[in-house]
Amino acid sequence: MTKQSPTTDERGHKHHDPMDPSVMASLKHWGDPLTDPTDEPMAKEVALDCGWGRLLFGQTFQNPQTVAEILRREKRDQRDIALYVRDPNLILACAPQELFLDPSLTYRLDFRHYQPRPDQPQAVRIRAINEHDNQRDIDRLYKVHNMVPAYDGFYSKLKEIPAITMLVAEDVSTGDIIGAVTGVDHRLAINDPDNGCSLWALVADPQAQIPAVGEWLTRALVEKLQADGRDFMDLSVMHNNTKAIRLYERLGFKQVPVYCIKKKNSINERWFVGEDPEEGLNIYAKIITMEARRRGIGVEILDAEGGFFKLTLGGRSITCRESLSELTSAIAMSRCDDKAVTRRVLEHEGLRVPEQITSEDADTVATFLNRHHRVVVKPARGEQGRGIKVGLTKLDEVHEAICEAANYSDKVLLEECVDGDDLRIIVIDYQVVAAAVRRPPYVIGNGRETVAELVSALSQRRAAATHGESTIPVDSETARCVRQAGFELDDVLPSGERVKVRSTANLHTGGTIHDVTPQLHPVLITAARRAARALHIPVVGLDFLVPSVSGPDYVIIEANERPGLANHEPQPTVERFVDLLFPHTKSVHSDSEE
Repeated sequence: MTKQSPTTDERGHKHHDPMDPSVMASLKHWGDPLTDPTDEPMAKEVALDCGWGRLLFGQTFQNPQTVAEILRREKRDQRDIALYVRDPNLILACAPQELFLDPSLTYRLDFRHYQPRPDQPQAVRIRAINEHDNQRDIDRLYKVHNMVPAYDGFYSKLKEIPAITMLVAEDVSTGDIIGAVTGVDHRLAINDPDNGCSLWALVADPQAQIPAVGEWLTRALVEKLQADGRDFMDLSVMHNNTKAIRLYERLGFKQVPVYCIKKKNSINERWFVGEDPEEGLNIYAKIITMEARRRGIGVEILDAEGGFFKLTLGGRSITCRESLSELTSAIAMSRCDDKAVTRRVLEHEGLRVPEQITSEDADTVATFLNRHHRVVVKPARGEQGRGIKVGLTKLDEVHEAICEAANYSDKVLLEECVDGDDLRIIVIDYQVVAAAVRRPPYVIGNGRETVAELVSALSQRRAAATHGESTIPVDSETARCVRQAGFELDDVLPSGERVKVRSTANLHTGGTIHDVTPQLHPVLITAARRAARALHIPVVGLDFLVPSVSGPDYVIIEANERPGLANHEPQPTVERFVDLLFPHTKSVHSDSEE
């Protein structure tokens, strides 16, 4: 086989053109000697432990049967990947029922063509993982994206695996880990004569409101491995991940003909079986029908636009509208539909609720505002945060908000404004399944763009992260919140300045959701279960205001009879919902989740 002669760069490293076809062939050819005439012998049959599974370097194997056997021995809850295989058909022929050709694309960045950004991130810090980082915080990010997290204890072993670099992105203001990426140094892993490296498991928190976290992680890894003397970086990305592909191409990555083989398992199922057609359902309905189909439950779409579908198994059929099913009675639904009724039922149960009045009498409204100083105005009926304004302190603002809320309901409520975190607790079959703090959207200034431009960019990111369910309206409420911070929508926001742009944390108006289920205080769990039973509703999303999720203090402000079950990962909200509808299917999946 003819190979291109290497050149020596200013660092003294031998350099092959990573885009040259002959080099690509050398990476993938089965029968060639595992040596380079200009270098030390390449390692043989390397399967590198990456935490989420093993990375098999195809160019280090001469026998396709060996690759097939290693992939067949994949550990449970892991995902092994074989890359740089020239003849995937030979490997597949060894185990056609167990292996599949991954529908991913391989991209490569020639470091000679990489252009670093002149600026530096202001709101995020990119650093190496350290012993003080909680693995659970990093695992959460991967589970949110339905990616495989590392097994317990892997990160503590990293110092023993010099070929692996792991970087995390940290929110400067909170210290929260909001992204992670893994790099593999091929020179250290296999003594790669082509002097390459690769990027794996790039993830960013979809709830993070800081832009370009994935880009900064990618750049940091590129620059670290470039400084270590590597010549190029490869990565594998799913063919339909257009957002990631756009990022990589913008950074200079180009597609190369490298193939990837994986084992057929539940993690990879969608890629070798094909996705079920969901006929235009929104994400809240789609995740339920997908889980139902996975269990062998028949799905009939009744009205995709409205989110209606029917599930059938054997002689049992249940019609649903997203998470609202026939198991919820009309009486229970009507109790939740009217926020004033909800409050009375919960108060009668002895649960803590804020003081509340109707807005019919102007004098009563004024007296209420004088007593509480800050109030909430909201329609008695409605959802998704429509018509709600929080933290009003002036009487003219209150009357204006009452008029706006009247567009959504003939009855408008005033409520005392209680400080605290906005906590949503999901109760299914009278058990707490998930709890999440919801936070209002905010923008971070960069010294170049106006507040309105920053809001628009954040709205696009929120829409992308939530399948279009979360956007930030630029309306009078957004302008009011920005004005409270001392700015106008057309002001250029100084670099690093953070401005909250909505007073409510509703997902549909740009709010973010952060899982806090493990930290939930027992008093809050008990209150949520009591509230669901008082309302006689088997599936409900209860909105609390709490000083701390780990403390006992709370007030309950609303109950949603059709809570969105998406965005609560890694909690099994959808699984528990289908358990409720078809309890005899629970054993099909319970052993894989416990």
